[in-house]
Amino acid sequence: MVAGHGGERTHVEERPVITGESAPKASRAGRNLPAAIAVGVVLGGAILLALLTVRHVFVGIVAVAVAIATWELAGALRRGSGIEVARWPALIGGQAMVWLSWPFERDGVLAAFAVTILACLLWRLRGGVENYLRDATASVFTVAYVPLFASFAAMLVVPEDGTARVLCFMILVVASDTGGYVAGVLFGKHPMAPTISPKKSWEGFCGSLVAGVVAGALTVHLMLGGQVWQGVLFGAAIVATATLGDLVESVIKRDLGIKDMGTLLPGHGGLMDRMDSLLPSAVVSWLLLLWFVPA
Repeated sequence: MVAGHGGERTHVEERPVITGESAPKASRAGRNLPAAIAVGVVLGGAILLALLTVRHVFVGIVAVAVAIATWELAGALRRGSGIEVARWPALIGGQAMVWLSWPFERDGVLAAFAVTILACLLWRLRGGVENYLRDATASVFTVAYVPLFASFAAMLVVPEDGTARVLCFMILVVASDTGGYVAGVLFGKHPMAPTISPKKSWEGFCGSLVAGVVAGALTVHLMLGGQVWQGVLFGAAIVATATLGDLVESVIKRDLGIKDMGTLLPGHGGLMDRMDSLLPSAVVSWLLLLWFVPA
């Protein structure tokens, strides 16, 4: 469950600063592009292999990604602002949400989510009164933002045509990321949200929109038998949610005063830095595909 690099999709070109002859040469995207591509290929290949062999292995991939991303987000909140997330209830409850989405779908996810919230509130009581509301609220946010949203990606694979549904979701996010990246690097001049993400441009967003709409029309029609207009709407919706996910994580990182959520992936930061556009897009993908192409 990994695609796209948060915060750099719709790029406004910036001149790299070179301090000496031995300094590494930055790409126009401002990141280690070869490493980023290599990581994306490896992770994408693992997901594709699972989907084309035993598709329910994808649930396990989501579960692993959720555990890592939850740990990273909780760590970032602690490093940046001293916020103490109820980490173990969030981790254990997050796994319950993902795995219960397989046999019980929405009912399992909702039940696990409610119990996890209760466990987080109870766990934080151990820390006393000071900052209880702050920490409890951050715990609820963490559980909702990572495992709850990711559970919708896991539910995509449950129906008989689950492989096609997940592929539609992944292809759309990748298309949005790639279209925005190329258009932003080549044409990006007008910042979309300069105070939040200075590198994100309106030109890049237009590139994401064009690529997403085309990919949506093709994938929904050819892979799921839906109507072309449904694919167009699906593509536009995923571009919107992917962009929103990028902006939300940029705001979180700026608020915390950190550059990346983690250091796990070369050229990308942490796994959470790769999942920002995927998490809200998973929710919208599940809802729209269920509406357009009932399981």
